[in-house]
Amino acid sequence: MLQRFTKFCLVGGSGVVVDMGILFLLADPQMLGLNITLSKIFAAEIAMINNFIWNEIWTFRRMADFEKIPSEKRSDGLLRRFLMFNCICGVGIGLATVLLRTFHLGFGWNVYISNLLAIGLVTFWNFGINSRFNWAWRACSAKI
Repeated sequence: MLQRFTKFCLVGGSGVVVDMGILFLLADPQMLGLNITLSKIFAAEIAMINNFIWNEIWTFRRMADFEKIPSEKRSDGLLRRFLMFNCICGVGIGLATVLLRTFHLGFGWNVYISNLLAIGLVTFWNFGINSRFNWAWRACSAKI
């Protein structure tokens, strides 16, 4: 479980880079200067797509398990997992957006520090729920 959480966090780290980069491009007054809430939602969705791909092929993939699954079944549920990941992490985006606004607009903290803290707090939600409901079958190799 710790190894999987570490991988999830590393993938999440790549998502943070994507999220922060897009948030900077969209919301920073020296760039496009768009609305911070809409910019955050867009940045988070792009980061979420990045994270789903890497979690699918690395974090929750176990080679021995994968090879036991017939090739025609390997892609079964991919769209379902993507949609479930989007729903679970969509709740996380909502939480992160509320936290970002609270830290930045409510407390007056730097937008990027606020965003990083919001992402860090939401990581536990995203990992816990995705591990339990989205990729649970991959976590139990004895059942395959």
